[in-house]
Amino acid sequence: MASSAAPASKSQFAAIGLDMGGSSIKYALVGTDGKLVESTLNKAITPEGAHPEAVAEVMAQIVRDLQEATGKDLAGIPAGVAVPGIVIDGVVHSAANIDKAWIGLDATAMFSKVLDRDVYLLNDADAAGMAEVYAGAGSKDGAPLKGSTLLLTLGTGIGSAFFRDGVLFPNVEFGHLEIDGFDAESKAAARVMREENLSWDEYIARLQRYLSHVEFLCSPDLIVIGGAISEDHEHFLPKLDVRAKLIPAEFNNAAGVLGAAQRAMHPGS
Repeated sequence: MASSAAPASKSQFAAIGLDMGGSSIKYALVGTDGKLVESTLNKAITPEGAHPEAVAEVMAQIVRDLQEATGKDLAGIPAGVAVPGIVIDGVVHSAANIDKAWIGLDATAMFSKVLDRDVYLLNDADAAGMAEVYAGAGSKDGAPLKGSTLLLTLGTGIGSAFFRDGVLFPNVEFGHLEIDGFDAESKAAARVMREENLSWDEYIARLQRYLSHVEFLCSPDLIVIGGAISEDHEHFLPKLDVRAKLIPAEFNNAAGVLGAAQRAMHPGS
C-alpha cells in the first residue's frame, strides 16, 4: 500500500478522504480548495470480507503511510469516511458488499479511536454529492449553489444525493424508487445499457421516464449526472427533457474521496 501524495506544508491539508468499497479503499489528502493535494488517487485493497475491525486496521495504516509520504505531522487533521450503507448519527444501518457486522455499528466512534482524530462518516453516494456541491459542478467560486441540487450517479446501480442550499439531506435512495413495477436502477442504471445492449435512444427513453418521476417527487433546480457514463454526456444529456438544469459531474473516480473530505471540512452541512 503506497501513497503518492507529494510533500506539502501542513497548512495545505484540510482533511483526509477515505472511500471504502467492497474491493478497494480509495484515499487521499485533500486541500483547502477541496481538490486532491496530489493528482494521483491512492488505493488499498479492502480486506477480504470487509469486517469492520480489519477495515479500521487498513485505514490506520493508510494514515501512517500518508504521514510518512508527506513528512509532516498530520495529527489534528480530520478524516471523512464514505461507506456503502445508510449512515444515521455515525451508525451504519445497512451494508452493501461488506460484512453485515457493520449494521448497527457506531463506525464513527470506532474510526475516531483507531485513527486518533475526528472522523466524519457518510454514505458513499452522499459523499459523491458533497464533492460536486462544494467543489465541483454544483458549486460556484468555492461555495454551493443556491437552491436544490440532486446528484445522480449512474453505474452498477443509481446513487443519489440531495441538497438544499448546500445542506445535505442524507440517505436519499432514489435508485430504489419503483417505476412501472420495477426498481428504478434495474431499468435505468448505466449497467443495464451494457447488459441489455441498448442503443442510446433506448437508454435515453428509460432515463427520461426515471428523471420525470424524480422531478415530480422533489423538483430540483439542478441535476448533476455522475458515473463513468457522464463522460459521454454529449450523447444523452441534450436529448433529455427536464425542467431542471441538467449537467455532467466534474468528478468521477475521486468523488467519494473528495466528498468524504468535504464532510470533514464542513461537518455541519
